[in-house]
Amino acid sequence: MSLELGTTGVGVHLSTPIAPQLDLRVGGNFLDYKHNTSTRGVDYDAKLRLQTFDLLLDYFPQANSVFRVSGGLVIDNNRLDATGQPQGAGTYTLNGTTYTLGSLSGRATFRSPSPYLGIGWGRATSARKGWSLTSDLGVIFQGNARTSLTANGCSPAAVCSTLASDLAAENQSLQDKLHNLRYFPVIRVGASYSF
Repeated sequence: MSLELGTTGVGVHLSTPIAPQLDLRVGGNFLDYKHNTSTRGVDYDAKLRLQTFDLLLDYFPQANSVFRVSGGLVIDNNRLDATGQPQGAGTYTLNGTTYTLGSLSGRATFRSPSPYLGIGWGRATSARKGWSLTSDLGVIFQGNARTSLTANGCSPAAVCSTLASDLAAENQSLQDKLHNLRYFPVIRVGASYSF
């Protein structure tokens, strides 16, 4: 069993050997994180919810080594919820047009399951029982973010006819902003206990 902290949040993993140089590892990682971000026209208050569940195989190239090469699948429930902040008097600028809106909210989700590949240190079974250190360096290939934006309470009606196309352009800006997250970096350190 290992307790870890890293870019995927706080995690717990259980490992068991299934062959002399191969371990099966399962676990979960969780963390909520608040962040402010912006596109060309809108500032957002965002909440990133990290929630992943791992099913990994750890291969140890040398029989008595703690170095491992890991691969597997991640059930990826990572999600970003964003609330647009008005510029004043409830106005938002979307694709160069200023609208008065009651609210502007968005969400980004990612592909699940997602493949994982990485390296690390630590082993489910060792010659020495008790506590040891563990770590992971890898990548979750979660693909491009799927984003959606919702606007409520548009006025005046004369300019609201173009809201749908401008909202689509702002949604594309938000998706472009999250483009680098298609490869989610995994850096974890922790402590493990061998029974």
